[in-house]
Amino acid sequence: MADGEGDPGVFTATALPGDPRLLPTLTSTFLGTRVFRDILHAAGVYSGAAGDTHRADVPSPLGLRMAAPGAHSPAQSFALDTWTGTFSHTIQCPGYTATQQLYAHHSLVHLMASSITIQRLEGSTHPATVQLQSLFVPQSQDLDLTPGPDFQGAHYIYGQTLVPEVEGGPRPTVHMLWTPIPQSLTLGGEERERCWQFLTAVAESEEEAKRSYSAGLSLAAAGSLHRSHLRAWAALRRGCSVELDGPLALRQALHGCLYYLLSATPPRDSPGVPFHGISPGGLSNGTRGEDYWGHVFWDQDTWMFPNILLLYPEAARAILHYRIRTLEGARRNAREQGYRGAKFPWESAATGREVCPEEIYGAQEIHVTGDVLVAFEQYYYTTQDQKLFREDGGWELVEAVAQYWCSRMVWSEEEQLYHIRGVMPPDEYHSQVDNSAYTNAVARRSLNFATDMARDLLLPVPEEWEDRARKIKVPFDEERKYHPEYDGYSPGEPVKQADVILLGFPLMHPMSAEVRRNDLEMYEPVTDPGGPAMAWSMFAVGWLELKEPQRAWSQLEKCFSNITEPFKVWVENSDGSGAVNFLTGMGGFLQVILFGFTGFRITRSSLLFDPSFPDDVTKLKVSSISYLGNKLEVTISREEIRMEVTETSQDPPASPLEAVLESGQRFPLREGQSVSFPTAPGWIQRSPSRAP
Repeated sequence: MADGEGDPGVFTATALPGDPRLLPTLTSTFLGTRVFRDILHAAGVYSGAAGDTHRADVPSPLGLRMAAPGAHSPAQSFALDTWTGTFSHTIQCPGYTATQQLYAHHSLVHLMASSITIQRLEGSTHPATVQLQSLFVPQSQDLDLTPGPDFQGAHYIYGQTLVPEVEGGPRPTVHMLWTPIPQSLTLGGEERERCWQFLTAVAESEEEAKRSYSAGLSLAAAGSLHRSHLRAWAALRRGCSVELDGPLALRQALHGCLYYLLSATPPRDSPGVPFHGISPGGLSNGTRGEDYWGHVFWDQDTWMFPNILLLYPEAARAILHYRIRTLEGARRNAREQGYRGAKFPWESAATGREVCPEEIYGAQEIHVTGDVLVAFEQYYYTTQDQKLFREDGGWELVEAVAQYWCSRMVWSEEEQLYHIRGVMPPDEYHSQVDNSAYTNAVARRSLNFATDMARDLLLPVPEEWEDRARKIKVPFDEERKYHPEYDGYSPGEPVKQADVILLGFPLMHPMSAEVRRNDLEMYEPVTDPGGPAMAWSMFAVGWLELKEPQRAWSQLEKCFSNITEPFKVWVENSDGSGAVNFLTGMGGFLQVILFGFTGFRITRSSLLFDPSFPDDVTKLKVSSISYLGNKLEVTISREEIRMEVTETSQDPPASPLEAVLESGQRFPLREGQSVSFPTAPGWIQRSPSRAP
């Protein structure tokens, strides 16, 4: 940290942003809210049918604000501490200080808490009173709520969502307990300090809500409720630590992205809590008409997932389980459109049925099905976890996606190639096009992975998978040596966002450096400057790959116009429109650091590395990269790469690893032993001499 700079992981302010959408979010795997908001959301709890399906608004008792009666413009400060996962509001008045802390408990995932502490200053003897302002009303536009008997001093309401996602389907139930909120709190004249705790427990069963509330009360009585949250959150941050030496704004953006994205992941010790996916604006957003109604898109699988996989594979597995759980809905989507296999919805909620309000996207933006499978592929090659595929439904999903792509292709006698017609590519400014380069490339990759996976599981490989992967058309202009976005694309046509350039990364579609450069040069100037935030990150990764770090930096810098002050909340579009707390943009940004600066690429047999830093970045340290059951600490500078295996799994046993440089040098990676070598391209692989 440079002299005179504050902590890059703590965001402070003396006033709140005027737009309440830009307030920071507090999220666990099951609950989410924006600070000072009068509603919260519970994971998987949607109301409304089909395209009207949206996160159900649950009334939130946590939206209370402190005020100092009689104090004229007292000094106030606000802080989001990403190291502790806690938001605080402090008022300084003559004679006393009042501090409110808010957090979503990271290990008690059904519990959110607020505490208010009044502390007397030296020389003051008068009672100190703080008023509590709350908009809370125990009613909801989305839930039929009924009051129940108080429990351990808490009020209780419960009820079901009003409208199921699919006709005749389940209507989720919500049970909520909360500490009653007085109109004011007073510190007596004889008291030096006092803390009041306000708990809210929300769950889909009465038993779980009561269990969580009781656990919170017990911890609060022992003075350790916040400490237990800090312990769980700190363990997550330690296990997903990414640090770099570079500009303060870059480091702040990094910590903001890690905070918001990791908040959306399940804690390590909650295998029994089903995971409900990550929407572009996260669990804190998604009421009707906001942040795509809380639906899950390719944003999760393509933009957020790779970062989570590298740092926290257990959470990556939970994301894949969400897709497995919604496979039957995806099968029905395919059947309804006249195809075999499974077609994942463009917008997904609880069932896997299409819930996009506009039919064109669900019908045409079919690349999402391949995007889902790329996540499964990356997970398998990083973990070699066959259990997910043999026992937990992963293989059925892989097979269903391969069947879908085969049934979606048509044979062109003229070109002697398979075509996929009538689609919308990631560039949503074009629809009903034939042979989208990205869609066809991701279909080919799906079929190749399905073939490899079948062989690894010793299952027969349908001949059509290999045949269609070989013979699918991916448009290529031999004269200009670049990939047209689709059949009939004219150079210079505007595009909405990163599309063809995704062939280079994450798809790693085979191409020369010349073609990779031509694709970047062709599409960079025609990509809409007002388009979604994640586009520039993929241009940055491309230029880093081609060893043009300053061109990469000029692309990455564009992301900063989507990061709002003071709490580093991202907006989808730089004009402030679209989804807010845009985790998709954060995911792209993190991939620049975790895959761009490092050059990491996940392949079938190795984890490639080939670092490249912009001028202002001098060092990057990733403390816990997961690969084949090993945790690796990797530190990269311009001169040196240092690697150490810090932990190995026992069940199943981790694969022994080695680092191999392109020059042929080999470095065994043994637990507790640090190895270093000059910065150069290479890869990490299973150590053949020490394989079990």
